[in-house]
Amino acid sequence: MLTTRPTSLCVGFFLLFLSLPLSTLSQPSMSSDSVYDSFLKCLSEKTKTPQSQIAKIVFSQTNPSYTSVLRAYIRNARFNKSSTPKPTIIVTPLSESHVSAAVLCSKPLDFVFKIRSGGHDYDGLSYISDKPFFILDLSNLRDVSVDLADQTAWISAGATLGEVYYRIWEKSKTLGFPAGVCPTVGVGGHLSGAGYGNMLRKFGLTADHFIDAKMVDVNGAVLDRKAMGEDLFWAISGGGGGSFGVVLGYKVKLVPVPATVTVFRVEQLMAAGAVDMVHKWQFVGPKTDKNLFMRMLIQPVTRNKVKTIRATVVALYLGKADDVVSLLAKELPELALKKENCTEMTWFQSALWWDNRVNATQTDPKVFLDRNLDSSSPGKRKSDYVATEIPRSGIVSLFNKMIELGKIGLVFNPYGGRMAEIAEDATPFPHRNMLFKIQYSVNWKESSPELEKGYLNQAKVLHSFMTGFVSKNPRGAYLNYRDVDIGVNDHGENSYKEGEVYGRMYFGKNFDRLVKIKTAVDPGNFFRNEQSIPTLPIAKRTGVTERGTAKRWSGAGGATIVASVLLHVF
Repeated sequence: MLTTRPTSLCVGFFLLFLSLPLSTLSQPSMSSDSVYDSFLKCLSEKTKTPQSQIAKIVFSQTNPSYTSVLRAYIRNARFNKSSTPKPTIIVTPLSESHVSAAVLCSKPLDFVFKIRSGGHDYDGLSYISDKPFFILDLSNLRDVSVDLADQTAWISAGATLGEVYYRIWEKSKTLGFPAGVCPTVGVGGHLSGAGYGNMLRKFGLTADHFIDAKMVDVNGAVLDRKAMGEDLFWAISGGGGGSFGVVLGYKVKLVPVPATVTVFRVEQLMAAGAVDMVHKWQFVGPKTDKNLFMRMLIQPVTRNKVKTIRATVVALYLGKADDVVSLLAKELPELALKKENCTEMTWFQSALWWDNRVNATQTDPKVFLDRNLDSSSPGKRKSDYVATEIPRSGIVSLFNKMIELGKIGLVFNPYGGRMAEIAEDATPFPHRNMLFKIQYSVNWKESSPELEKGYLNQAKVLHSFMTGFVSKNPRGAYLNYRDVDIGVNDHGENSYKEGEVYGRMYFGKNFDRLVKIKTAVDPGNFFRNEQSIPTLPIAKRTGVTERGTAKRWSGAGGATIVASVLLHVF
């Protein structure tokens, strides 16, 4: 459970609703039944749909299907307990009009409005809150439309990456998309938060391939790229969609993939040269042929009753096995890669292989359509960025610390290649010039509170231990590995200062532009979560109270005009 202080309505939010009759401003202290009845009536009126029909997508806590709908897309069992705060209402829209109506009908009720696209969301920000809240669950909006003529696809926010890859495979064996390696990741959060995968050194991030988008703004208007304007389109291309509206989907440019790719997995223990291999990897992984992505997994293990470290390279090479074996014989002989370690296959089969499908070439592609509902283990993720290679002595000390802690593992993801060719402000994602990203990863099966506390502490201790080896001023973090340890926001009078703490870690210098855009398009801060982009303090909003009131925000055109004015006055 997130621990934050009670929040009060900010002035900007109140200004937005000055034109509403006081009788329409309900408080979370209303009974759940009266909130449900009021919300359902409003949805019915906005969508011009009978209440009996619209009720099929609105779940109160007394609905027999409530629990199964809530649990379906909880991907971290830490937040799947009886003690975990539950939403008053869950809405599962089937259309754009449902989303628009849900926004408009939620605003007067003063509940926190959580947006969930069905992905992993490591710290549960899309489906838990310590304040009364609703969930807008987009998992039914899952269309993926591939256009071979212009090599693009429209991808709805509620789709999973597995569904995206399957729909591309149906149409083409030589097109792909550079997104994540886990098929149950939800598109909405992954793409809007600058998702990445094992082709990022060749093609960059998901956000580097956006052509268009659709979203519902705070006024319930459905905007495409032209209507929202380039500033807002930039913001939702890596700044996270949930701070600015409800992203409905993206139009993306697909990328060419060779008919044959190569995958391999090679592991070494400390006694067999893992220290030297990991140390040398830092000089090769981010600088080698951009067709090669070598992920490094570092995990504490026990061998012959002795604790040690296992270092594993898991790789995708966009080419044939002979070529990558020859390349690494020269650049990374410490890996000792052999032809028999490699397997050639299609790009789609490689996606199956990365999902731990051992016999990927024999696996039915339809497994990527399985969403694995209500299946998760407890876990924690944190992140860091490395700008300068860690010395060999540092690798040794790191291994010893991990052995001491016993459970927490690390994942090194190399950058370089295409990543380093793109400007740091081209999208909100600022970490382009780093050597590699670190993911801290720990999962467990036990439900003991004491054991959970211990595992979470391991993550914090190792993160602290790494301080001298990672990026500084600010220390970087990756938005899609949400981590409430680095700061949360009450959205009270200190909202901007609280948001700046985690915001600069996620976005660096791009944070300032994101705040200005947020203030322009959602001055009342309706779209918020514990780590959303804050608005500027009232005192610093030149012209906001004049241009940002409800009367002036009457549709896509108005929003674009206000945004363009505000962004030039700070």
